[in-house]
Amino acid sequence: MSDLAVSNQHWNFANVWEGIARVVPDRPALLHDGRAISWAEFDRRSNALARFLLDRGAVAGDKLAIYAYNRPEWMITLAAAFKARLVPVNVNYRYRAEELAYILENSDSVAIIFEGCFTDSVAALVESNQSLTTLVQVADENPLAGFATSWDDALSGDDSPLDIERSGEDMVFLYTGGTTGMPKAVMWPQAALWGTLGGGGELVTGANKPADLDEHLSRVGDGDTVFLLPACPLMHGTGLFTAINALMGGGCVVTLPSRSFDAQELWSSVERDRVQVISMVGDVFARPMLAALEERAGQSEAGGKKAYDLSSLVMMVSSGVMWTPETKEKLLDHHPGMALVDALGASEATGMGTSVQTAETKTETARFTVGDNVKVFTDDGREVVPGSGERGRVARCGPIPAGYYKDPEKSAQTFPVINGVRYSMPGDYATVAEDGTLVLLGRGSQCINTGGEKVYPEELEEVLKRHPSVEDAAVVGLPDEKWGQAITALVTPADGAQASEDELRQHVRELLAAFKVPKRVFCVDSLGRTPAGKMDYKNVTARALELVGLDQAAGA
Repeated sequence: MSDLAVSNQHWNFANVWEGIARVVPDRPALLHDGRAISWAEFDRRSNALARFLLDRGAVAGDKLAIYAYNRPEWMITLAAAFKARLVPVNVNYRYRAEELAYILENSDSVAIIFEGCFTDSVAALVESNQSLTTLVQVADENPLAGFATSWDDALSGDDSPLDIERSGEDMVFLYTGGTTGMPKAVMWPQAALWGTLGGGGELVTGANKPADLDEHLSRVGDGDTVFLLPACPLMHGTGLFTAINALMGGGCVVTLPSRSFDAQELWSSVERDRVQVISMVGDVFARPMLAALEERAGQSEAGGKKAYDLSSLVMMVSSGVMWTPETKEKLLDHHPGMALVDALGASEATGMGTSVQTAETKTETARFTVGDNVKVFTDDGREVVPGSGERGRVARCGPIPAGYYKDPEKSAQTFPVINGVRYSMPGDYATVAEDGTLVLLGRGSQCINTGGEKVYPEELEEVLKRHPSVEDAAVVGLPDEKWGQAITALVTPADGAQASEDELRQHVRELLAAFKVPKRVFCVDSLGRTPAGKMDYKNVTARALELVGLDQAAGA
């Protein structure tokens, strides 16, 4: 490909990663359970998979679903999609049959890379989705499905570079919860995602950006490898975007072998693999990580195992859910040399602001430093004046998504044009302090954030109402130390019907992902809908707080 062609690509990820593989071929790009894959091997494997997918009939713009736990194959598939100009689609491995079918159909996916443990779920998809023509199974303890090609066979062909002219407008889909319950695909042009992740410079300010690909590659060649461990799933925005960013800088993505989060395993990897950055989602990860450190410290004091060596770790980054000051302070007691970062962002807008705490400096919870591309607007479109105390929605301009796939109405709402400038406004409300920092108030909608997972009441309410004993249902999130918010449901019984709490929770579990199952379900006489039939969530929340025995102020 000519230098002119490359210059016209506007920061296409495949072009950048191919360049990095040429500059630092022997550096590790992926590390899993102590086994490293070099940049050269990462490049070759993704070339082979890209060629396989194209040979099977995929064309530029087609969608490729990725259905797996954190493992090297996830990132190799992502790179292959970029190289073949396919659109990667993240699949939440917690979804059940109905949710999976929706994702694959809504995205128009023609191919799927899946882990063997999901064979039964994928088999059901094959029967119902005629568009899904290419299926590749990643090896695990399960036998190869008859309808799938093995990962090794898919990568056994030509692994030379592809002669494809790419564009910065090539897309990345990030499926996230929708206000009506079903997920929506946020459409990120690669150039926009590169820009919102700092564009090779500083994340929030964008300072020190490289002028072109050559300058960026020279920095990669002169720099050291940064080892990132995404503790959260790669199928979530926090894990995916931090992993992409690490590779954009010529770094290494470290993944853990366990399919459920194991804090002891994480700290063992930090010690063994000399991890420098951990990405995570709030206290649902931070609390077990802290407990593991304290357990090991206790063993060390008793003359048993030594405390973990955390000297390589320079930063822990949390996005999606803020983590408590108490947890931060205790983590810093174990390793004062690191920085703890809250990143303000969403699937629809990243890099909006940061809050950094170190052993020497404490920060106020929910207060973020933001760049010039972030503003706060009132609901009637006025920009909030710093120090006014007025609240508004946080908005980011500059490199932002193109919208939601197949949803122009929702796209217009989330990505409005204000005073001639197009913004992303995911729904976070905030005030602006006199010094220009943002004080985050939370989402204006009824979205429940439980352990970093988005759960919308409408979806869960409709599922509960599908049970024959339920007439009506309301779902709210109540404060919870572990999960941030605990899903709590109130239901009214159908005439003459009655179901136990366990029965209703099991009903939900059979239809939706486990994280959507309510922690508590209460049967009440009335939900107190308005005369117009709308749910009064304020009153429902107050009732739920009373039923669980929490003070009313806790839900304010």
